[in-house]
Order: sequence, then structure tokens, then C-alpha cells
Amino acid sequence: MAGHASILEDGSPLSRLDRGLARIEWGMALVSGLGAFALMCLAVVSVTGRNLFNEPLRGYVDWIEAAMPFIAIFGISYVQRAGGHIRMDIVVGALKGRALWAAEFITTFLVLLLMVLLVWGTWAHFDRSFDFSKPNWSRDSSIDIGLPIWPAKLVVPVAFSVICLRLVLQLWGYGRAIIFGLREPVAVPLVMSAAEQALAEADQVQGHDT
Repeated sequence: MAGHASILEDGSPLSRLDRGLARIEWGMALVSGLGAFALMCLAVVSVTGRNLFNEPLRGYVDWIEAAMPFIAIFGISYVQRAGGHIRMDIVVGALKGRALWAAEFITTFLVLLLMVLLVWGTWAHFDRSFDFSKPNWSRDSSIDIGLPIWPAKLVVPVAFSVICLRLVLQLWGYGRAIIFGLREPVAVPLVMSAAEQALAEADQVQGHDT
């Protein structure tokens, strides 16, 4: 299941790297959100044009296809830091201490191996589409209005590379927790219980009210 997590911070090099990468991840998530908003605006323009002028937005489907990688993939590292990806907590949720951090380390390492392979594969997919000698630097384009496809293909290995960096930092955090027996390590998502989540949300609402 998707969980809610808190991220602890301190003055350690790991925590500073975590905060620096988090700023990049936040910017990428913002781009993802703006992409969704832009598609909503395009939908309004297309429907308005169809109803009022019998002329929908030309290439609307092409623009959707080009924006979809930004919306669906560009923010995955941001979600990974927050511990928001879908996961099964039946076994891991029952573990404590070093056993918990060891389980988290192993699963994170396996995910990192998968993401490295995906970076390699998606970069090769982008490379087949990109060519400086071609018009718009692209060997392929969308069907309707001829949008170059390589920018959308480039988004995927870039996003996957960032999440690889995030996974490396989390492995560092889990490794420190295993070695030093830390109860609450920094730079890793600490899953919050329902009561803790409700308390945090109440504090946040109270902060807005004041």
C-alpha cells in the first residue's frame, strides 16, 4: 500500500545531500504538475474551439502524448523520497530495528538494480530517436502535427537517473542505520502510523490558522 512518511534531517553530509537532491525533485514534481495543468488548459481550448468554431485544437492528441512522460514519470523520485510509492508492508511493517533496516536495504538495492537497467534501456530508446542531422534533431515524429518525439523519450532516462541517485542516498541511510543501530535514521522515509499522520496534519492545519 502507499504510505505516509516523514524525513528526518540533521547536519550530516548525507542529510545535506538529501536536501539538495530534494530541491531538484521538488522542481521536477512542479514541472509534472504544470504539465497536467497545461493539458487541462489545452482540453478547454480544444472543446471550446470544437463547440464554438467547429475547429478543435489541431494536434491535441499529439500534445497529450508528448506531455504524458512529464506527468507520469518526472515526479517519481519526489514520491520515492516521501515514501509514497505502492508497497506491501505486511512483513516489513512487523520488523523493528536492524531487521527492518536490513529489509529496507535489500529491497531498495533490488529496486536500484532495476532502475539502472531501465536507465540503460530508455537511454538506448531515446538515442534511436535523436539525430543532429535530421530535421528537429529527430528520426521520428508524431502522426498528426509532426512533433519530434525525442524530448518525451529523454524525460524517462533523466527521471530514472534522478531516482537512482535517490536510491543510493537511501541505501546510505539504511546502511548507517544497520551499522550504528539507529532508531530513526536521516534521509530515509520513516513510515508514519495513522495516529502520527493525523497529528501531523492537525499541526499543519493549526499552523495555517495561526
